[in-house]
Amino acid sequence: MLTNLKRPKTLKETALKQLREAIALGHFAPGERLVERVLCEKLGVSRTVIRECIRHLESDQLVTTVPNVGPTVASLDVTQIEEIYEIRTMLEVSAVTSCAANADDEVISKLEMYYEHISHALEEDNIQQALSDTRKLYKTIFDAGEKSVAWDLVEQLNGRIGQLRALTLRTHGRSVEGPKKLLAIIEAIKQHDEDAAAQACKDHLKQAKEIALQQVNSLNSQ
Repeated sequence: MLTNLKRPKTLKETALKQLREAIALGHFAPGERLVERVLCEKLGVSRTVIRECIRHLESDQLVTTVPNVGPTVASLDVTQIEEIYEIRTMLEVSAVTSCAANADDEVISKLEMYYEHISHALEEDNIQQALSDTRKLYKTIFDAGEKSVAWDLVEQLNGRIGQLRALTLRTHGRSVEGPKKLLAIIEAIKQHDEDAAAQACKDHLKQAKEIALQQVNSLNSQ
């Protein structure tokens, strides 16, 4: 019998994950240059690995190469933010609606568990863990709603979505209001109320978009 073997992560995969998280969490600011030598020293990998990572980040549109400057963290563009939230709304509303129709006790239990993890992480100001658990919560919703293609599209945007989530979660009050909005979605799913789930999702994303735009406009005006 053949069994599925878990392949250990390569240096490139580990370095890429750390760089993507560092950008999402704001450790590298928009417009900041990524110096290969410094990244090699910090991550303990070769320039070849760093260059491969940068190419991946460019494909995720988290990094852009500026002539005579080199790779820099992509700036947050207001028009792109509007479009990302427009796409997120279409995909996520569809997913939560289907999840509300299909969710069983196991799915609801998972959602409640991830909600508790997210709330606890934010109380501890652990944005990285909150982002990780938020992704798991949404993956559960999309899986339960049988929206695998939609999830693939979300995954393609996930780098920038994570960057925006981290930006909004750092604002005053969002670490409290964000989980409240998520809880409203989960409660609607628990009641199998498709309309309420859709509206709660729209409200959640509308508030997040407004905060993200305020933050970006503030950053751009500095």
